[in-house]
Amino acid sequence: MSKYITEIERYRIETMLDDGLKPKEIAQRLNKHYTTIYREIKRGTVTLISTNLVPYDKYCADYSQTIHTQNSHNKGVNPRYTDISMLDKITHLIAQKRYSPYAVSRLLKAENPDISICKGTIYNYINSKKLNIKSYQMPYNKSRKGRKKSEPRHSYKLLSRPIIEDRPPEALDRKSFGHWELDTVVSGKNKGNSCLLVLTERSTRYEIIRKLPNLKTETVVKEINSLEKDFGYRNFSNTFKSITCDNGVEFSDWKGIIKSCISKKHRTNIYFCHAYASYERGSNENNNKLIRRFIPKGSDISKVSDKEVKYIENWINNYPRELFNGLSSIEYLKQNFA
Repeated sequence: MSKYITEIERYRIETMLDDGLKPKEIAQRLNKHYTTIYREIKRGTVTLISTNLVPYDKYCADYSQTIHTQNSHNKGVNPRYTDISMLDKITHLIAQKRYSPYAVSRLLKAENPDISICKGTIYNYINSKKLNIKSYQMPYNKSRKGRKKSEPRHSYKLLSRPIIEDRPPEALDRKSFGHWELDTVVSGKNKGNSCLLVLTERSTRYEIIRKLPNLKTETVVKEINSLEKDFGYRNFSNTFKSITCDNGVEFSDWKGIIKSCISKKHRTNIYFCHAYASYERGSNENNNKLIRRFIPKGSDISKVSDKEVKYIENWINNYPRELFNGLSSIEYLKQNFA
């Protein structure tokens, strides 16, 4: 015997009352307790005016259904998970570990297949204050109020430089591994010259981060040379088939970037985006947002240790991505290009 009444049953109650049936008789026909029917009739009874302007009481199914819908909405959604330790873990992963709600849902699922909590549920917990998470702790919910307009960085039009239109089609369709986007993440104004050199592979979003003492062109070339020495000439050429960068002054010695420091031969191809078109390095920009979860804009990068930089690099490469149906960059790389 169910104590809940559906919308169809409300209209049946209205019809049976019009036919003169008593509440106990209606309860027997609907297989409900008679007190349930009494409460339902009381809730849905309204005062109407007859054509003779005489008031009378009548049960109206549509009015009762409206009240039921409104009460259900005001009650809100019952929390799916009430375990304090689970809620604390979700809070820790978002507020301290910089995971997004989607990444948290995938991580919990990987740790325990019996747990099925979607990102929408986590967002509901945050919005309803069931999780002790402030808006500034959310990855992409940062207030821009009071932020000063940043000064534009210098860029140079390099004569005869390869442009993005010259890039091979396989670099555009993201179906082959080895095409990278290159950028720098700089310190805040008057916070020193240290910066990060970041390389993002277009197919897998795999990230390589190197800390530089400054933005000088020779420093960038020196770091690329160091990467080649780590990989070896042949492996470097196979891994870095092309590099796409912006027009920053730090990349002005593009001929030094493409020339091998080991064999003095051609080691990679480089292509320059159009000015003010950061979307042409979209993967780079999205991964930079992940870096900024740990190193906010305005920070002094010289105070970030090499160990911390390595941690951020590993964190990004092991981060569950909705783009890859929950796989991390490393997992997607192994699954598709190993």
